[in-house]
Amino acid sequence: MEVNENLKIVADMHTHTLASVHAYATINEMVQEAANLGLFAMAITDHVHLAERQYFGSLVLIPEYLKGVRVLRGIEANICDYDGNLDVDDELQNQLDWVVASIHGGLIGGEPSIEKCTNAYLEIAKNPNVNVIGHSGSEYFKYDYHRVIPEFAKEGKLVEINDSAFRYDKEYKGNCIEIAKLCKMYGARICVDTDAHFTDTIGRADNTLRVLRDIDFPEKLIVNGNIENLKAYFDEKNISY
Repeated sequence: MEVNENLKIVADMHTHTLASVHAYATINEMVQEAANLGLFAMAITDHVHLAERQYFGSLVLIPEYLKGVRVLRGIEANICDYDGNLDVDDELQNQLDWVVASIHGGLIGGEPSIEKCTNAYLEIAKNPNVNVIGHSGSEYFKYDYHRVIPEFAKEGKLVEINDSAFRYDKEYKGNCIEIAKLCKMYGARICVDTDAHFTDTIGRADNTLRVLRDIDFPEKLIVNGNIENLKAYFDEKNISY
């Protein structure tokens, strides 16, 4: 089944709050907007390098459900070297519901190359705690999609198609479309996220959904495209709902 014209994501699994410093809403405000939009779930995924570690350990204080929305306590961890290590220790990874692993400029050592980035992602694919491969369409950190995406599919990693790439980083658009096409080819599941840093973008992924329709992307591979898909993934990962 391809993406239908009325498809809207039922969960936003990559969002930021004031704790990330460069985001501008509280958890409560972000959850309220998710509730207003009728989202089933959302993940709070602040940056570890900008927030105190204690913040993430204390996320257990946040109820699993707020305003009728399943709120996952998560993190956007940095891939900090080309061996695929994260700047989050295993103990904290295990405590959280949701881990997005991303490469950010200035936070990974050494000059990148396709081979180095390919190795980083191949190693990340082996990490059982990582749920989502975050915004990997960067040209600067480009990797061998044909080598890596089949491994993401094999290891059950969700490849994020991040709507911010189409809103703010239009030079990434071609890479994101290529990644989506290869996810379709290799059967890799994707997660359509907004990377929201304020309430006005959470849950709004029209740019990405338009692209997915254009390439006839199968809805069955969009984990947050419907509640049935999302619940099946939660069951697979022993995430309560």
